[in-house]
Amino acid sequence: MTTLAADATARATLERLDRVGWWAVMAAVAALQISIAAAQIAITVAGLTWVMRATIAGVPALPRFAVPLGVYIAWTLLSAGVSRDPSVSVPDTKQLVLFLLVPLTFEFARGARARTLISIALTVGAASALVGIVQYGVLNYGGLGRRPQGTLSHWMTYSGTLMLVICAGVSRLLFDTRDRAWAAVAMPALVTSLALTLTRSAWVGVFAGVGTLFLLKDRRLIGLLPLAVALVVGVAPPSVTDRVYSMFDRNDPTSRDRMAMLESGRAMVRDYPLTGVGPDMVQHVYPRYRVPWAVQPSNPHLHNVPMQIAAERGLPALAAWVWFLVAAVRGLWPRLRRSRTPALAAGGLAAIAAMVAAGLFEYNFGDSEFLMLFLVMITLPFAADRDGGLP
Repeated sequence: MTTLAADATARATLERLDRVGWWAVMAAVAALQISIAAAQIAITVAGLTWVMRATIAGVPALPRFAVPLGVYIAWTLLSAGVSRDPSVSVPDTKQLVLFLLVPLTFEFARGARARTLISIALTVGAASALVGIVQYGVLNYGGLGRRPQGTLSHWMTYSGTLMLVICAGVSRLLFDTRDRAWAAVAMPALVTSLALTLTRSAWVGVFAGVGTLFLLKDRRLIGLLPLAVALVVGVAPPSVTDRVYSMFDRNDPTSRDRMAMLESGRAMVRDYPLTGVGPDMVQHVYPRYRVPWAVQPSNPHLHNVPMQIAAERGLPALAAWVWFLVAAVRGLWPRLRRSRTPALAAGGLAAIAAMVAAGLFEYNFGDSEFLMLFLVMITLPFAADRDGGLP
């Protein structure tokens, strides 16, 4: 076979692999708000395609924030290996496979494809929001014990994904010059469904994410936030308004228990500062560290992302996580002015603000469906500019 023929064959193979990888990434993004199993299957297909493509085209490129993310992954594996019980911690590290979404999105969602992925997330999110509204209005999902959960298995996961989709939708409304109609149509259902989940951490996250978008667009828009909150409180059912007021009640049991968890987490970090107690081990050692005034006898996690990471994986893992967020923000910031898709960059920044704010009250970074959508949203701006000269 001549060199020209071999090159043509290689190009044709790369094009086929690129199409397969792209369809698999689209399937993963569509499925992550519906079925974690289906999303994981799609990620596996995309991952195998990515590896096959790399054997032909060479080592794939990565966004700069992948370096600290790699350090975080490596320290997590170390923490699992020296855990108080590796038989518990090592299997828990399987969630790290989801971080493959960063290179997969970066490789297969290049250029205009990035906008398509956000449109898919918005569409599936709107459909899931309608399911949640039906659950509340028709199936009697209501109260703290049985909240709307849409197409997902738990209301916390559901509210977290709705939070990110709202950030993506508002970003498109403020920063895009086309395709804004669908985001405007979907927004009432998304906001209503999020309110009905009664999930305060996600409400705080939306406030932070949308507030970030307003600041980026025009700081005068911040004045709309209190008006929006007043409107929601004015028309919301009593279960929602009572939940809003409970955010400012120091005697609220869940608020008191979160403070108790922080005290327990600090004690864990003090005893295991370098590698933590091990992934998934907090719930096993919590009774030992539980303070007397805690409400719950046990907790699966500490309802605070920085504290959970430090307690589980050690202070170096927390430092790597902060480094990852700083690197992502530093990469997204110039794209607001120089990118061809500023709405994606703004949405990525809003997603980070929302995740961090909500993550002070909930371990959302450890929620698989939430983590997948978050990683996609912060990677898409970099993928969209692969050919635009931006680093």
